[in-house]
Amino acid sequence: MAHTIVLLDAMPPSAVDRLRAFLPDGFVLVGTEAPGEASMKEAIRDADFAISAQVPVTADVLGAAQRLKLLHKWGVGVDNFDLDAARRLGIQVARTTGSNALSVAEYTIGLIIASLRFSAFGNHHLQQGDWRGIGVLPAPTFLLSGKTVGIVGFGAIGQSVARLLKGFECRILYAKRTPLPAADAAALGAEFASLDRILTESDIVSLNCPLTPETTNMIDAKALARMKKTAVLINVARGGVVVEADLAAALRARTIRGAAMDVFSIEPLPADSELIGLDNIVLTPHLAAVTADTFEPTVRRMFENMARIAHGEAVPERDSVVGPR
Repeated sequence: MAHTIVLLDAMPPSAVDRLRAFLPDGFVLVGTEAPGEASMKEAIRDADFAISAQVPVTADVLGAAQRLKLLHKWGVGVDNFDLDAARRLGIQVARTTGSNALSVAEYTIGLIIASLRFSAFGNHHLQQGDWRGIGVLPAPTFLLSGKTVGIVGFGAIGQSVARLLKGFECRILYAKRTPLPAADAAALGAEFASLDRILTESDIVSLNCPLTPETTNMIDAKALARMKKTAVLINVARGGVVVEADLAAALRARTIRGAAMDVFSIEPLPADSELIGLDNIVLTPHLAAVTADTFEPTVRRMFENMARIAHGEAVPERDSVVGPR
């Protein structure tokens, strides 16, 4: 009997077919017919394995599964999963740890430069035939080279950002729950610092941390007021780390110089979001982890983890989030 994998994110048939090309022998992949919990519950009911990229997987959805062995994140952050429900129901959870680190790190550098140089602003207006060159930008532009960059969250992604910044001769401060060994930090040219120090000293604050109870709403009006007026904020972590209404107010008041956001508290970003229409922010629709280069290795790794479970083996420790009972 074939093992059934369900993709919980509603995607076009062509995207599902692309995934099927990497299926191990003895597995079939089915898509979700439409967005929403009702469709997810129907799809997961008879599945052996499930994949979710961005859609929330709630206790109700997991409770509808009759034989689910493993819920797999297509990526790294599992804040969209009800992990307590998975444990209670005996469903294992896995992810592809570190698989998107370089993709997100490179995107972070791109957003930093776009924010410092108003390239998105220039593109937006020029696409409408409105030339807004020197003298009509919202604020002065700056180099990245030589600036102080504060990286909040210094796991695989944050450390990759630090490596890429070495060529720009930046001073790097980092915040992490547990500091790196001194030799490892020195190799990255990074100095451990408190969040407050990062906010007050950095020209660029880059959020590369997971969404946890400690980081939820971490960047609020008080935190933004601690930043330099010339500083920019970059968020490729999770939307819930930033209080978006406070950020919009700070950008309107020029409390900080600018920002770039790839992730939001509600996705897709509502059309009435206060962030839309500001001239000193770059907005992108959760694209940082998406590269063709990492697609095949990540998908193969997900399927290999499922094959391990099907064969009575364990998911590698680096990828296991919720293990077997």
